[in-house]
Amino acid sequence: MKLKPMADNVLLKQHEAQETTVSGIVLATSTKEKPAIYEVVSVGPGTKDVQMTVAVGDRVVVDQFVGTNVTLDKVDYKFVKQDNILAVVTD
Repeated sequence: MKLKPMADNVLLKQHEAQETTVSGIVLATSTKEKPAIYEVVSVGPGTKDVQMTVAVGDRVVVDQFVGTNVTLDKVDYKFVKQDNILAVVTD
């Protein structure tokens, strides 16, 4: 089953939380914080007023309290409007 965003919606998949710290300390599952960085999985076609500027594969920063969370095939996704994306992460 696939999810295809409509209009100016973007489908995101959350990056896994870090298992160890830089110094090598292993973190317990309960202490891991959900990262605000997501990977763009799918992008809607946009609207007459909104041109899509993110692309599949982009890593983006999104506030964790926006969007709609969906679980499909035991994978967690988030739908957000393109306007809710705060930044694109570049290397």
